[in-house]
Amino acid sequence: METASDDYGAFMEKFTLPPNSAPDLPLNSLTFAIKEIFDVEGYVTGFGNPGWARTHPVATSTAPTVLALLGAGATCVGKTVMDEMAYSINGENIHYGTPRNPCAADRVPGGSSSGSAVAVGAKLVDFSIGTDTGGSVRVPASYCGIFGFRPSHGAISVSGVIPMAQTFDTVGWFARDPVTLSKVGGVLLQLQDLAPVRPSGFIIAEDCFQLSTIPYDIVTQTVVKAVEKLYGGDVLKLEILGDYVKTNVPSLKHFMSKDNKDQIQNIPSLSALSSAMRLLQRYEFKNNHGEWITAVKPDLGPGISERVSDALKTTGENIDICYSVKRELHDAFAALLGDFGVLMIPTVPGPPPKLQTNTSELEIFRAWAFSLLSIAGVSGFCQVSIPLGMYNNLPLSISLVARHGADRFLLHLVESLYDSIKE
Repeated sequence: METASDDYGAFMEKFTLPPNSAPDLPLNSLTFAIKEIFDVEGYVTGFGNPGWARTHPVATSTAPTVLALLGAGATCVGKTVMDEMAYSINGENIHYGTPRNPCAADRVPGGSSSGSAVAVGAKLVDFSIGTDTGGSVRVPASYCGIFGFRPSHGAISVSGVIPMAQTFDTVGWFARDPVTLSKVGGVLLQLQDLAPVRPSGFIIAEDCFQLSTIPYDIVTQTVVKAVEKLYGGDVLKLEILGDYVKTNVPSLKHFMSKDNKDQIQNIPSLSALSSAMRLLQRYEFKNNHGEWITAVKPDLGPGISERVSDALKTTGENIDICYSVKRELHDAFAALLGDFGVLMIPTVPGPPPKLQTNTSELEIFRAWAFSLLSIAGVSGFCQVSIPLGMYNNLPLSISLVARHGADRFLLHLVESLYDSIKE
């Protein structure tokens, strides 16, 4: 076992898991890394915290997702750094160091799948896998200028993966190009390669772009031009998503507060959606890990320590309403998008924050971020973060969301669109 020292701080440990050596496999000759949340036989799954690693035995089997990638011809080269217990979208780890953002060294890489994103962005591997509960693939993909895919909830096995909050947990992946993204998706989702389908509509969530600190036209113009070129302007539609959600998800009224309505740069219904998601996340996290935390009292970093403490105080109050919100949102978005419609939103509310930004400043940014991230998170729909180059020397991205089960459609769409975006 070799501990990495200079690979952008992305790796916890390096090792080689050899691939299936048969010819003509879809991932032949590709290398990948895995977040330290996936079991690998003979290694401790450390979950981003030394207390966890110290109190858990080595894994006796390897996660099926990792085995599938090896079986498809890819070589695993190691485990990557992650935020402690997957409870941050920032990417900083006080115990193991913060992986260096390859696009902007003075900025956070995003988390909690920080090392996996950095390994791809820094060209240390061809692709990597992480997990996305509240945004842990989509955020670091955006911050590191690469593709990140959160699949439909339940589409990929989470066996052999330490749970964070099962209602939202997904296995996602990163790549530098849409072809590799699609190939990896085909393996993980066990999909037959079907012919691309023409999208029925591109719905631009106009109000969501007002949450972004980057001007609307800067974010949308290249994608809108690509859509017009490929499919014609008639597929483009504008939607005030906050109003649509407020009208069609009645259970959200339990999470609407006066504070939500008064807050600057805020969409009340999406803030309420974020509140519901984070409440259920805290409740499930406590059920999964509360006993261990109480017994071991692990050393946790700033921000994460407070969130874990809040989770341990969570009761079952309003949890049933959270599940109602999830069902209603799923049905509302299914009606909005149909089989082959796409929702266009910012991945995150702006460029990656600077390293060691104080916690109170980050909390405001996190609140805006979760208003966006909860759209796919709560509905269970699939989402891809697409890199759009740099703006003011910082990475820029946009996201497309498609209905639950439309993962192959979305992967094909990204391949088609990206060729036009890059022209």
